[in-house]
Amino acid sequence: MSTGDARVYDRIAPVYDLMEAPMEWFGGRDRRARVIGGAHGDVLEIGVGTGRNLELYPPDADVTGIDISERMLERARRRASRLERSPGFRVADAESLPFEDDRFDTVTATCVFCSVDDPVRGLEEIRRVVKPDGEVRLLEHVRPRNPVLGKLFDWLTPLTRRLMGPEINRRTEEHVAAAGLDIVEVRRDGIWREIVAKPSGSSTAGA
Repeated sequence: MSTGDARVYDRIAPVYDLMEAPMEWFGGRDRRARVIGGAHGDVLEIGVGTGRNLELYPPDADVTGIDISERMLERARRRASRLERSPGFRVADAESLPFEDDRFDTVTATCVFCSVDDPVRGLEEIRRVVKPDGEVRLLEHVRPRNPVLGKLFDWLTPLTRRLMGPEINRRTEEHVAAAGLDIVEVRRDGIWREIVAKPSGSSTAGA
């Protein structure tokens, strides 16, 4: 991500949850709950934002959350305090994670890789920091398969990128594979993808 992206998310942090409310009403929370609820062990959340996922983690998950926006993290810290959870938070970029190799049991991200400048690079970083037998759990919206809608999303993407941060025409399933991750489970619902992946070559990949 870029400095410009950080400024966008700093600006919208106070109203971010309100902006996301329509997606929540139309199944967003249920999708997040399915993805986040399967996390276990030492967990890294990419793009933790305002901390909306914190209440969805299993009690025994030890969560570290990163985000490029300090103002987002301020809100996440307040939410964690209300929930009486104590995750670790730090400003960091998905494309250059400040963690050693093979560090985490689970890496999660919900609606993040629509905003990462180089999504394959970000997913390669996830591949690096997740344990060889670890799990990557993603919720993302993708470019519609319908040709007409796909072209419309291509046309709208520069506007959404400038005003709100995300690109709405990403091909995330392809990006996951290109980054050296094997998709072991995927739930498709319109433009939504709930993806479970493992590092390529792991004993459970492709099982």
